[in-house]
Amino acid sequence: MSTVQWDHYQALLAALETGSLSGAARILGLTQPTLSRQIAALEAALGEKLFVRTQQGLRPTDVALAIAPHLHAMEGLEGALRRAASGASDVPAGTVRISVIDLVGVETMPPVIADIRARHPAIEIELVVTDTQSDILNGEADIAVRMSRPTQIGLVARKLGVVRSSLYAHQAYLQRYGTPLTKADLMTGHTIIGYDRETPFINKLATRFAISRKMFALRADNDLARLAMVRAGVGVGFVPDRIAAKESALVSLLPDVAFATEMWLAMPEDLRGVARVRVVYDILAQALSASVAGEHIDDEILLD
Repeated sequence: MSTVQWDHYQALLAALETGSLSGAARILGLTQPTLSRQIAALEAALGEKLFVRTQQGLRPTDVALAIAPHLHAMEGLEGALRRAASGASDVPAGTVRISVIDLVGVETMPPVIADIRARHPAIEIELVVTDTQSDILNGEADIAVRMSRPTQIGLVARKLGVVRSSLYAHQAYLQRYGTPLTKADLMTGHTIIGYDRETPFINKLATRFAISRKMFALRADNDLARLAMVRAGVGVGFVPDRIAAKESALVSLLPDVAFATEMWLAMPEDLRGVARVRVVYDILAQALSASVAGEHIDDEILLD
């Protein structure tokens, strides 16, 4: 098999993501004929057909779908190499990519990033807000905020504290439906906002509080969606106490029904000495620790 240029793989990835040659050409800044030639050259090099043209548009073949996960990994590695090259000096400058869960990304990170930019304008921030766990060892991010203790060997990590979440409802909801004073009250005549998919964490929570999916009148796996529903007065749901404390319209219910999750900060050990990553990591550690219960930072540990 002949050597394949990286831009040909980028053309394939763009076509897979957009579902059309014209869409792929637009996001790559190419003409459609140029992009078509790149994909044709890739098919020739691989000896495999990558797309079938149908009346509905491009349909990727099994070969293209099998390649896709590896292309995403290559894209992450390429980005990591580019960011590493831009930060070879001791001056905090260049790009730092941070991965966070959606709730932290939207509710907590904006003022923190504003502080980073004010103090270090030469540092550019890429914020990855995702429900999935970014693989920072494979270059998907430089720093990750995790809601459980990291386990991968080769990471540097700090426990920042714990996030305590309790049941809350909006005042308007309680005025309409009354305030539940016991768990039995809650289960009778109230809209409970909960999860859809059953994950190991959710199963552990369900066992502790004797709840099940069928008890929820509204189901969503996205933390921001559930929070928005509580804020809108749709029903009763879990909200982090620090977020609820900022909103006088949210009322705490059944204080004995609460749970806590650890917040950790992690980065690859080999980025420990890169100035821009170290600076951002330290600012995040200080700022995020103040946003969770405990307000302390554990000693940095190397996972091995």
